Amino acid sequence: MIEERSITKVAMADLNVAGPSGILRTTGLGSCVGLTLYDPVTKIGGMAHVMLPSSAIAREGQLNLAKYADTALPILLNKMRELGASQARMVAKMAGGAQMFAFAGSGDTMRIGPRNVESCKEGLEQMGIKLIAEDTGGNYGRTVELDCTTGKFTIRSVQKGIKEL
Repeated sequence: MIEERSITKVAMADLNVAGPSGILRTTGLGSCVGLTLYDPVTKIGGMAHVMLPSSAIAREGQLNLAKYADTALPILLNKMRELGASQARMVAKMAGGAQMFAFAGSGDTMRIGPRNVESCKEGLEQMGIKLIAEDTGGNYGRTVELDCTTGKFTIRSVQKGIKEL
């Protein structure tokens, strides 16, 4: 018998959650970070496609909370709790945060990828969620997928092929 598996796509500056037979996928991670949370007991997973490190730099009127590391993580956590996940059991995996372009003499403002990674790590630490695997940095794009049945985190890139965490 073939099991029906639903793939939930997470767009840029978006987040979503899935239950035990779900798969979460996001594409186009350059400097963005694909941050996942997973409860191995309930098999509930969540993914955020984080574009920027902090909502403090926001200039738009209606703030997209999924766009920023500091606001996306609490929302993702709450959505997972609503489905029955336990924060105490959650583990995190993430990928992305590349430095896609080299800038001569550039300061912190052009380090978007590394700053996204740092901001995600700070948020996880504040919430007491352990980061158990990551594939961050470099200068190449990635597509990531979280299989909620197994907790397996798959990273695909043209330069590095397929990697499972």
